[in-house]
Amino acid sequence: MASSFKPEQARAPPAVPLPIPPLTKFKIGICQLLVTPDKERNIAHALKAIEEAAKKGAQLVLLPEIWNSSYSNDSLPVYAEDIDAGGDASPSTVMLSEVSWRLKITIVGGSMPERYGDKLYNTCCVFGSNGKLKAKHWKIHLFDIDIPGEITFTESKTLTAGESLTIVDTDVGRIGIGICYDIQFQELAMIYAARGLFIYPLNHEMIMISTTFDILIGYRLLLHLFMNPLHYTRLMFLHLGAHLLCFPGAFNLTTGPLHWELMQRARY
Repeated sequence: MASSFKPEQARAPPAVPLPIPPLTKFKIGICQLLVTPDKERNIAHALKAIEEAAKKGAQLVLLPEIWNSSYSNDSLPVYAEDIDAGGDASPSTVMLSEVSWRLKITIVGGSMPERYGDKLYNTCCVFGSNGKLKAKHWKIHLFDIDIPGEITFTESKTLTAGESLTIVDTDVGRIGIGICYDIQFQELAMIYAARGLFIYPLNHEMIMISTTFDILIGYRLLLHLFMNPLHYTRLMFLHLGAHLLCFPGAFNLTTGPLHWELMQRARY
């Protein structure tokens, strides 16, 4: 007997069609960088890698997580930049802005420690081909781990977790942004890929920095909203539907080889 289930009718109202990407074929440059304690050297190294990727035809270039800083709780406050202030307060983003404009490419700038008020964030900056900062993503899921005899690292000791999703329209299409450990949580990728009407709770202290969206959130986040005693002062209705998901990472050699490649395949 044929099934009476009709998946196209399972969503009401029906999903909003994903917009056609500006480009249907383009090259992506993925830069792997050896980080040193010398910040200026790290910036120069990243610049060289971006230029090499663009020279080979890349229209979208990605950097890794914490590419300009040593990755430790002691180092992050020292290397942190005031991205909003720019200029001398943020030499890393000055470089990303200049090179994206000069080479007319889109850059997903991995991540860097950002000082925002009295807090530190693990921040991914996305620059458009006009050199403008199009979006910032604050890492949502901080990496706290303790494997006796192997590795102990408590990212939350220094960093503050972000609370917002980030989808940004670029010259190569609509991109959903996560950082490293964010990839562990499938709901984030599911939300980024979703097409339909959803609700996003905004804490009164948070500012949405991303630009254009498709439509937001789903059952599990709504369940989270109603089951957790968080004090949201407003709700935001957004549009999602990403063409591409980017999760810049810097996984360690203990847990990374166990699941990093598997996680990428699962999110695909």
